Amino acid sequence: MIRFIRAYAVCFILSVMLTGCMEYPESPEAARAIPSLSPEEQKQLYDEAKLAAEAGDAEAQNELGLMYDKGMGVEQDYAKAMEWFQKSADQGNAKAQFNIGVMYFNGDGVAQDYAKAMEWYQKAAGLGNDDAQYEMGELYYYGLGVSQDYASAIEWYKKAAEEGNAVAQHDIGFMYRNGQGVAQDYATALEWYKKAAEQKEASAQFELGLMYAYGHGAEQSYGEAAKWYRLAAEQDHSGAQNNLGAMYANGHGVRQDQKEALKWYRLAAAQDNEVAQFNLGEIYENGAGVTRNYAEAAKWYQLAADQGDTDAQYKLGLMYAEGRGVAKDQAKAEELLQQAAAHGHEEAIKALSH
Repeated sequence: MIRFIRAYAVCFILSVMLTGCMEYPESPEAARAIPSLSPEEQKQLYDEAKLAAEAGDAEAQNELGLMYDKGMGVEQDYAKAMEWFQKSADQGNAKAQFNIGVMYFNGDGVAQDYAKAMEWYQKAAGLGNDDAQYEMGELYYYGLGVSQDYASAIEWYKKAAEEGNAVAQHDIGFMYRNGQGVAQDYATALEWYKKAAEQKEASAQFELGLMYAYGHGAEQSYGEAAKWYRLAAEQDHSGAQNNLGAMYANGHGVRQDQKEALKWYRLAAAQDNEVAQFNLGEIYENGAGVTRNYAEAAKWYQLAADQGDTDAQYKLGLMYAEGRGVAKDQAKAEELLQQAAAHGHEEAIKALSH
């Protein structure tokens, strides 16, 4: 049976992953990325920033700190980066204050210190810096440098969201969907996901697709689900690519089209999405819109099984037991079935008992 990704709790922090949880935060980046420039242009930018920074310009001091942090136009030097961020921060520059927080969070040129990171994020957040407000929410959500506190996390996320921070808007939707720090409320979750989705936040677009597919917070609509999946899929969101493929395979909200299903599954599988890899295995095993090919099915099941997908472990175990697409190997079959059974896969448990 073709599988949809059903998890609402898409992992996010700065990058988005597909699982059923909020993932441990990745290191935040400095407040503004240096544009892509040639070495000569980088050096010129560095010289100009240095001249202005030495004259006391707070923005230039922050820019110079970024250049030392990234090694743009000058050799990377975290100590120098911190020095210039500090000069800028002392003049009340919120971006520089945020960047000092980032350095303490990452342990770049200083000992990693979440409490120090929070101290600097809070200074920047007080000046309306939405990146810092968002990171304050992250620290409270995960209990880094402070006791875990979902209510405080959502409070800070809302401050960032009100400044237009799309990731914060997504995360508020997540918390309302899951009842973390607030009463569970699908309708409110949908509202926040929409705010983020309208800013092209791919994980929010994906989750809107899920909510419309299952009628949570809105009337069930496969057409709306397919629309939002497509928007996220076009941004390379692997979960949305898989689910859009499943919509084409089943003719839900779109005209049934196995070739389109195959296209979207392949795009998701190329990003190591194990559900899409499993679905490709099913397509080739059953010959759905393609010539039946057990060897190709086994290849995709193996990729999914290697990522711990129990359905794929079960299916591949049967293929080894029967010698379909692979050399018959009873020991390998039992190994795979035991892996699936160890995680409660009922059909694998039954197969082992016979």
